[in-house]
Amino acid sequence: MTQITAIILTFNEEKHIARCIKSLQAVCSRICIIDSFSTDRTIEIASSLGAEVYAHAWENNYAKQLNWGIQAAQIQTEWTLRIDADEYLTEELQQEINLKLAGLSSHISGIEFTRKVLFKGKWIRFGGFYPIHLLRLWRTGLGACEQRLMDEHIVLSQGETIRFAEHFVDENLNSMHWWVSKHNNYARREAADVLNQKYQFTFTTDLSAAGNSQAHTKRTAKNSLYNRMPLGLRAVAYFIFRFIFQIGFLDHPKVWVFHFMQGLWYRLLVDMNIYEAEKAAQGNPERLKEIIQQEWKIEF
Repeated sequence: MTQITAIILTFNEEKHIARCIKSLQAVCSRICIIDSFSTDRTIEIASSLGAEVYAHAWENNYAKQLNWGIQAAQIQTEWTLRIDADEYLTEELQQEINLKLAGLSSHISGIEFTRKVLFKGKWIRFGGFYPIHLLRLWRTGLGACEQRLMDEHIVLSQGETIRFAEHFVDENLNSMHWWVSKHNNYARREAADVLNQKYQFTFTTDLSAAGNSQAHTKRTAKNSLYNRMPLGLRAVAYFIFRFIFQIGFLDHPKVWVFHFMQGLWYRLLVDMNIYEAEKAAQGNPERLKEIIQQEWKIEF
């Protein structure tokens, strides 16, 4: 077994945590849970499977929580792995990690995995949702989560990144009601992130330093094209592009719901939050920052 420590952020993940931990046991010598005071059986399940549990209050910021966990765990293994509780490694990826990792050259500091997203049991194959390559495994001490409110990625301080061939799976088992509530919160966070980029309230890490070409390309396109389009219109244009030109319509009909909700409804919700905040601020950036921090309870 390769020397890897896994970091998992949790809050009420009893539906997912056993599946996630069991998929890591074949490759990780240490599994650390950073829990935000769950009220369900998350901690009980994780502990019974041999995971270490660290409790830390959620600061309304994924990057802060993850970076706190990385420091608190005092990782001594050669590699660190980030995974969400509703994700898991396939057996093929487990085998690839065990086969290849120990033999990598020292100049390789990060490994990208390919994410396979399932919605209501169906693979989201089209609409630009596959393949998505994410940096999830890095040499300990050389990676940290960039400081952003949404769409955070691991940034490497040095070295090169390579990509493994096999997949990890993202499959959330919660209800649609839960999904809508979660994305209601995400919409304000993404709106705050867009406004932060527009008005330069605070410094954020430049992903171009991360060696993550796909994520960097997508973010560049979003900042240079999508975010420059009129509010509302851009959400409709994106959905048409995704469902028609990126052939999302070829996905299973169950997945059409996902494309509509995530590709149109959610994007309209983000734009409405931006519109309402800017209208309330009446062109005053300081008032806008106050709205985000005091009314939305989002800290940069």
